[in-house]
Amino acid sequence: MPPLIAPSLLSADFLNLGKDIDMINRSEADWFHLDIMDGVFVPNISFGFPLIEKIAEKAQKPLDVHLMIIDPDRYIHRFREYGAAIISVHYETCPHLHRTIDEIKKSGAKAGVALNPHSPVSLLTHIIKDVDLVLIMSVNPGFGGQKFIEESYAKLQELCELREKKNARPLVQVDGGVDLSNASKLIGSGANALVSGNAIFHSSDPAETIRRMKNL
Repeated sequence: MPPLIAPSLLSADFLNLGKDIDMINRSEADWFHLDIMDGVFVPNISFGFPLIEKIAEKAQKPLDVHLMIIDPDRYIHRFREYGAAIISVHYETCPHLHRTIDEIKKSGAKAGVALNPHSPVSLLTHIIKDVDLVLIMSVNPGFGGQKFIEESYAKLQELCELREKKNARPLVQVDGGVDLSNASKLIGSGANALVSGNAIFHSSDPAETIRRMKNL
């Protein structure tokens, strides 16, 4: 089965965002990936609700919302109201993760949990059957264009082993430094959803890059 491709709008041209959204709508991409940053959990700030609302109005594919923020529970239902189809929260920011995942599902969105590069897969042992998606960060979250962390391949394999052991079936997503040079190996290591920003939007033909990534 071809991987799901989620171009990260963090790397899009914000002065021509409508054009980039139209390109994704026409392309073979599956989702729009929105990195939401608060300047506290990660050292950067990104999209606010007014911009998300406008993106949702124009996007013709599901919004995959990655919350890199503290206290995400405060905003779950609001992100859903603004069009989020998938909402992923970080393990590191959720002291009551089961409750948070349950709240995401109650909102009507698919529930994901993200792990920072230093966080072991074993942390998900008692939650993996409850989530729809696991997001493995292959860079330290906060900025696009970072170097891919090679240990991520082994981490993906470990996650797939945990899935099998627990008879769980969440999607396995990877985000950070994903491009055409490593996408095949990531898929071979167990990823079935790829987030890519710079490799898509900074290429000479973004739609063609998406097509190639989709058809590896």
